Amino acid sequence: MKREIINWYSPALQKEMPIAQYGDYGFALLLIPTAAADYLEYERFQLIDYLAPYINNGKIKVFSVNSINTESWMHPDMPGEHKAIHHNRFNKYIYNEVIPFIKNATSYETPVVVSGASFGALHSMNLFLKRPDLIDGVIAMSGVYDLREYAKGFFDEQVYYNSPMLYMPNLTDHKILEQIRSSQHIHILTGCGDHEDPDAARNFAGVLYNKGIKYELSVWGNEWRHDWPTWRAMLPLFIDTRF
Repeated sequence: MKREIINWYSPALQKEMPIAQYGDYGFALLLIPTAAADYLEYERFQLIDYLAPYINNGKIKVFSVNSINTESWMHPDMPGEHKAIHHNRFNKYIYNEVIPFIKNATSYETPVVVSGASFGALHSMNLFLKRPDLIDGVIAMSGVYDLREYAKGFFDEQVYYNSPMLYMPNLTDHKILEQIRSSQHIHILTGCGDHEDPDAARNFAGVLYNKGIKYELSVWGNEWRHDWPTWRAMLPLFIDTRF
């Protein structure tokens, strides 16, 4: 399996943000790390190995980026306002730098599907819903779609506008809603085991249903915990059977 590390300097974030790239062909799968992890997390926890058959046969080309969660919501001492500012900078980094990089590494017509587990699921869903003109679909695993879960009591309009559970019920922009509705790949996955929150997935699916948005909700059983064995099972299965 071909793997390349791109040493990327981000003007938006004013820091090095390496990108790991796996494979040569296929639709682009953009992986967003979990809470405090980096661009090699999915490789360290063997998820890339589980995706290898689809990478090697040209079904997917995988791109894995760094998070800045430790400089935002995972920072123990930073004021909430600054955490929100950094979160928005991360969003702009994805839209203005990573997506163009992916298109240059593939083609302008190549679909981009974003995926992540845990906090990465919230980021992935939020990134897709804000810019469905740039991102074609999402596979969100074991997510909670309300940023207040991570904001430790802080709340402002930026927490609201980065919480899909909060802003989606009030979204009325017809153009954006129609772009979201046109996606064939909105997949919400969760287990019911330790540290999972299946009600968060169900409740958010209900929000999408009320907006007339097509989605797939997949709730797995009590044996599926909030951990890597669950995500190593989920993501390859959905790549294999839904794309």
